[in-house]
Order: sequence, then C-alpha cells, then structure tokens
Amino acid sequence: MAIPFAPSRGAGAANRRWLVLLPPLLLALLLSRPAAALVEGLYCGTRDCYEVLGVSRMASKAEIARAYRQLARRYHPDRYRPEPGEEGPGLTPQSAEEAFLLVATAYETLKDEETRKDYDYMLDHPEEYYSHYYHYYSRRLAPKVDVRVVILVSVCAISVFQFFSWWNSYDKTISYLATVPKYRIQAMEIAKQQGLLRKAKEKGRNKKSKEEVRDEEENIIKNIIKSKIDIKGGYQKPQIRDLLLFQILLAPFHLCSYIVWYCRWIYNFNIKGKEYGEEERLYIIRKSMKMSKSQFDSLEDHQKETFLKRELWIKENYEVYKQEQEEELKKRLANDPRWKRYRRWMKNEGPGRLTFVDD
Repeated sequence: MAIPFAPSRGAGAANRRWLVLLPPLLLALLLSRPAAALVEGLYCGTRDCYEVLGVSRMASKAEIARAYRQLARRYHPDRYRPEPGEEGPGLTPQSAEEAFLLVATAYETLKDEETRKDYDYMLDHPEEYYSHYYHYYSRRLAPKVDVRVVILVSVCAISVFQFFSWWNSYDKTISYLATVPKYRIQAMEIAKQQGLLRKAKEKGRNKKSKEEVRDEEENIIKNIIKSKIDIKGGYQKPQIRDLLLFQILLAPFHLCSYIVWYCRWIYNFNIKGKEYGEEERLYIIRKSMKMSKSQFDSLEDHQKETFLKRELWIKENYEVYKQEQEEELKKRLANDPRWKRYRRWMKNEGPGRLTFVDD
C-alpha cells in the first residue's frame, strides 16, 4: 500500500518562518524606491542643476548668476539663432525653449541658499525619497507673503471697519435723539442760554441761506446732546481701546490684571472673609443675571439701587427675585391682547392643524 507523502517537522517550521517573514518583505518591496539622486518631478528632473548651468557644486552665487545669464541669452526663444555645427537641445526653437526653461529652473534652484541646501542634501542622500518630496513641495507651495504680515493687515482692516461702523451707529443714535422732543427741547434751552442759536441766525442773515442756518442749528443741537447725554451699550461713542487691534495688544495686560484681581478676590473674601463692597456686590449680581459689562452698565441707576436694596448678591434672594420676574412676565403676557390673539390662533388654526371645508 502506498503511503501518502507527509512533510517533516523541519520543513513545517521553515514554512512557518517564511509565512512570518513574507508580510514585511512585501511591505518593503511596496515602499522601496530607487535610490537614484535625480528624480523626475523634483528640481531639474533627471538632469543635474549644476551640470545644466555648467558650474561646480562649490560655485559662488556670482558664478551661478553669470552662467545663467550667458545660457539665458543663448537659449532665449525670441533671440535664439542656431550656430553652424551646433549639436544638442538647441537645434530647433522648440528645443531651445525647453533648454531655456531647464536653465531657468536650475537657476531658481541654486540661487536661493535654502533651496540649494535642500538640493545638495538630495544629491548626498538619495535614499530619503519622501523627505525630498516634502521639502521640495513645502517650499514650492509655501506662501510668498509672510503670514504675520497677512494677519497684521487683516486685524488692521477689521479694526478700521469696526471703528467706522461704531461711529456710524453713534451718529444715527444722536440724530434720533435730536428728534425726540424731550432731548431736543432741553438742548434748545441750553443753546439759547449760551446764545448759540442767536449767533447762528446773525451769521445766516448776513451770509447764509435759511437752509444753511437750519443745518447749523441742527448741528448745534446735536453737539449739545453729545456733550450732555451719556449713551451706554452698543450705541455708545466708539473708543480706540475697544478696537480689535488694541484689544490684542492689551491682551497680556488684561490677563495679568485679571489674575491679580482674582487672587485678591480669593484672599480677601474666601480666605479672610471680608464683606463685599458695592462694586463686588454689583459684580456678583451681574454674573447671576448673565449680563455683559456693557449690558449691565446700560441699566438705570435706580435699577441697580433696587438690586442692592434687595441684596441680590445672595443666591437665595436672587432666586426669589428671578421667580417674581417670571411671574410678572406671565401676568403681563396674559393681559396683553396681542398675546391672547396669538394663543387663540395657535389653539384654533396654528401650525400642524389641517382643516377641510366641505362644499
């Protein structure tokens, strides 16, 4: 009876070792690249940039520039004339143009110190294939303008836009207040007391028309409103320190000030147990109401006095006050006829309701 072939133990162990070594070998074959120093697609391709310009690797910048000018004059497509008996890439205008581009590429590669250093490193270390690609394209695709200059110009442009936008809002606010009878009458009384309106009319009688006198009186009223009224919040007079550029410049100072203020707060009120002053109480109330500093400053003084009288910096008192405000809002909405109409419409014909009319 024939006995089937059975592999020996040694052969099985050898096969297992080959199976273990096979994946790394395949991976090495896939990742392997030719170790040639000159690679197509990088710098001068398969041509040596030094040989293209006809200089040595020790050539100076002046020698490289001189060789480039000579070859550029020789192979320029508009000026090229083949010499008798000339051989090489410059036999036709098309090949002259290719030679000219190759010379220009070689010069661009060797005239810059950093690029030339990368190119020399590629010639000396041809095995670092992916590293050469990274250095070549990182320099080729890098922005020509310094990123810091771009950021500075962008911040300055945004700051200029902020300033003119805020100033436009401020002028619109003053123009609106000049039409409100309450402020306009007060401004006219002040102008009459100072004799500003009388001076405007006297000048108008001699030199100016009625429209010019009216415009001058309007400007006088607006200037008085500007000087007397205190506008807070988003329509206040723009300040240079509020612009983005100055906020960035002052950011380290604000950060240090906040750290010092926070350490003092912890030391005075958490460690030593001091009582809160009026400023600290208003700060806690503002944080509880989740209002910004400009929003809180725009509140009337009597509102802030009410907050202090009710001791809203204490959490329990603020919770009671918040609940009272919510109840008052509900009552006000319940008595509002527009809110009643809205609820009635939502109940009868609001969204999500389909009505069919049968004829």
